[in-house]
Amino acid sequence: MLKDEQHHPQSPKQGEKEPHLKSPRGFAAMNRDRQREIASIGGRAAHEKGTAHEFTSEEAREAGRKGGQASGVSRSAAKLRGPDQGGAS
Repeated sequence: MLKDEQHHPQSPKQGEKEPHLKSPRGFAAMNRDRQREIASIGGRAAHEKGTAHEFTSEEAREAGRKGGQASGVSRSAAKLRGPDQGGAS
């Protein structure tokens, strides 16, 4: 099998078996609780090492402001569109 065929399998030729899809590996194969547990360990390690980013109150305020603006824009646009176009009714 060629390298490209691994990611984009083609239809099987006559007499060939149906190609199987790749199964998830690593984080993708784990349940959400296990992913969260591993990420938490990594976060604690980064803080102990001193390499973790910590938001200042100004950075947090700015992030909240930007998030509010972004969500407000989509709501405003939805009000302008009709229900048949994915907007508010």
